[in-house]
Amino acid sequence: MKICDGRVVAITGAGRGIGREHALAFAAAGAQVVVNDVGASLTGDATDETPAQEVVRMIVETGGQAVVNTDDISDWDGAGRFIAQAIDAYGTLDTLVCNAGIVRDRMLVNMSVDEWDAVMRVHLRGTFCPVRHAITYWREQHKAGLARQARIVTTSSGAGLFGSVSQGNYSAAKAGIATFTIVAAAELERYEILANTIAPSARSRMTQEAFAEMMSKPETGFDKMDPANISPVVVWLGSSDCTVTGRAFEIAGGELSIADGWQHGVPFDKGAKYDAEEIGAVIADLIQNGPHPAPVYGAS
Repeated sequence: MKICDGRVVAITGAGRGIGREHALAFAAAGAQVVVNDVGASLTGDATDETPAQEVVRMIVETGGQAVVNTDDISDWDGAGRFIAQAIDAYGTLDTLVCNAGIVRDRMLVNMSVDEWDAVMRVHLRGTFCPVRHAITYWREQHKAGLARQARIVTTSSGAGLFGSVSQGNYSAAKAGIATFTIVAAAELERYEILANTIAPSARSRMTQEAFAEMMSKPETGFDKMDPANISPVVVWLGSSDCTVTGRAFEIAGGELSIADGWQHGVPFDKGAKYDAEEIGAVIADLIQNGPHPAPVYGAS
């Protein structure tokens, strides 16, 4: 018995990189997979490539079941068609993995509003729209007494958890995904829907340009940045074995941890209104006695 036998899994951005490995891993774990990819360039521009078809062919050739979806999941109707295709093709939906993303890296002083909006659309709308369609289906199933042990896995980033220089748009979008996921977990557990996010570090079209040396493949030994290293965690999070919700998992190679987000600091309470002149000394004490924040990636 494989960990995802009988489960139907829909994955966005599954034609290349990490998403491709997710699709292959879920299929190998027994799932029926809907492989979504619009075949776009790294910056989100349309191309004639058909990476989703290639992934589906690989799955089918090894005895698995998969279908292609090329809808734009940041479009409300496109996301609806994507979710509906899983249900039409395989009779239901059990797991949604939101992986699609683009980058438009630029220092904030040079970033255009179009570069900001494009990244927000793919990452944030591209997470919300398919999740919204999926949870509508799952809630209806739950009310009908047919709860599916549904799972949502979103994709944040170290950039979203800690920030990354020259990636203000990407960092903000990925931070939004992390927070969106913990809200989804809190709201949806009543329907037996669990939601978690990952912050992966692996070789992809996005990371190879930004972190070429770190992402390079070693000549020998364990390839820590192989995107296939990420997928076993996602397969488990997308399976009925998963019993956790509302958590963020950092994964790089064989290193797995749970990221602990914003926490309330120990307060100083004056018990009265502050004067502006006294705020500096209070804040200095709070900083002195509190934990130091993780550094922003790329900051000197």
